[in-house]
Amino acid sequence: MKNILILLCSILGLSGCGSDIASKGIDNRTVQTFDVTRFMGKWYEIARYDHRFEEGMNRVTATYTLLDNGRIEVLNAGYKDGKYKEIKGKAKQPDAADPGKLKVSFFLWFYADYYVLDIDPDYRYVLVGSSSDKYLWIMSREAALPDNVLQELLDKLRRRGYDTDRLVFNDFSVK
Repeated sequence: MKNILILLCSILGLSGCGSDIASKGIDNRTVQTFDVTRFMGKWYEIARYDHRFEEGMNRVTATYTLLDNGRIEVLNAGYKDGKYKEIKGKAKQPDAADPGKLKVSFFLWFYADYYVLDIDPDYRYVLVGSSSDKYLWIMSREAALPDNVLQELLDKLRRRGYDTDRLVFNDFSVK
């Protein structure tokens, strides 16, 4: 009985951790209309929150390919210290009722949240986050965004509670 109480207290304690994420003040609600087939293709990473698996990377792109079996292949590529690097992964849309929430994996069966926060009606640029405030990307079909569009996207992120000062910008002009 004592062990069950300890287990229940531990679970309740961990469930409080999830509310800490929400209390950080970010609005990570996803789009309710999302066409995964229109999302396929090459995206240029305009900016991101830096994290260990992209640390030091520049000119980063992500290419999504819908396979015949309905799965999504992901190819992330970029340059680190002048050397080309790439990694292949997979993505899935686990719940058709919540189309903006995807899962992405680059290692076996370990999937991470990939939340489409906002997307241009013509699928020219997108804001992607996760279930926490640790990950954030601004991506575009082109290597650069017009200044007014970039400012509009940054404003949207600020209104959602994201710290845009944390963003690391890619420079696609560097060869």
